[in-house]
Amino acid sequence: MRKHVAESVKPKSKVFSLKKVTVISIIFVMIMGMMGVIATNDKVKSILISLSSGYEMTVVTTSTSVAQILAENNIKVLAGEVVTPDLNSDIDENRLITITKEEVEEEETEPEDYFSEEEILQSYSQIIEKIVTVQETIPFETITKDTSGGSSATTSKVVTAGVDGIKEVTYKITYRNGEEIEKTVISEEVIKEKVDKVVEVSTLVTSRGSSERAVTGTKAEYQAYAEQKCYAYGWSTEDFNNLVKLWNKESGWRVTAGNKYSGAYGIPQALPASKMASYGSDYLTNYKTQINWGLNYIKCRYGNPSNAWYHSVKYNWY
Repeated sequence: MRKHVAESVKPKSKVFSLKKVTVISIIFVMIMGMMGVIATNDKVKSILISLSSGYEMTVVTTSTSVAQILAENNIKVLAGEVVTPDLNSDIDENRLITITKEEVEEEETEPEDYFSEEEILQSYSQIIEKIVTVQETIPFETITKDTSGGSSATTSKVVTAGVDGIKEVTYKITYRNGEEIEKTVISEEVIKEKVDKVVEVSTLVTSRGSSERAVTGTKAEYQAYAEQKCYAYGWSTEDFNNLVKLWNKESGWRVTAGNKYSGAYGIPQALPASKMASYGSDYLTNYKTQINWGLNYIKCRYGNPSNAWYHSVKYNWY
């Protein structure tokens, strides 16, 4: 009986081992199949990457993520660059990754400085410089020498006649389109010296051999009276100021001023003095009579004191 049992157990052990081997083999085959699937999915791919600089490179990878492929090759996307396909996508069937610079539309702006057509043409206008030499008059001055000792009755005489001088002046003149825009003196040379007019003022002596005592008033009173008359004629303050300059030059506003050579007399230097008699028999000593006649003379001949003054400056008489 024992012998029979021992013989029965041994075949059973062999059967179990065979089954075990079969199961292990099946499991191994399944694992190898799965690994084959994984290996298939991780197949190596060749990818072309085109950079924004124009450089192209081909890389080999098992990745499909655009971001991962760029990271594997140390490629950084800079600000203003665009990746196609985008970083969050997988590569497509073209296996091409393109990096380009983003196009920025520039806003049209008007130029800050705007010039009109006329200004542009003027900037290209013709500029001409000329050197010009001309002769100009040097006006003489009047010098008064008072020897009257403060007498109110005086007479004057010309000791030295005035003569204008002449100078030669060289200018650099700049023209734009024929119009003078700048004039600069380069040099000047006196050709003829001026001779100043010298007038001597002395005490007036009458035929009785004594100083004339009938003259009254002051220079300030004479000018105040003349100013009122100027405004009565409708003349301006400028006209009165020019009258003051005119009669300062002619007589110094002296009632008894006389010109030894011409015979002109009084504040307005009437020639002859008797012309003033139409305004009063006291024309030799009365400043009002002389001023009234003088202003009427200016009005009839020149229109106003300013015109009379300009004439006197130009011709040295009025």
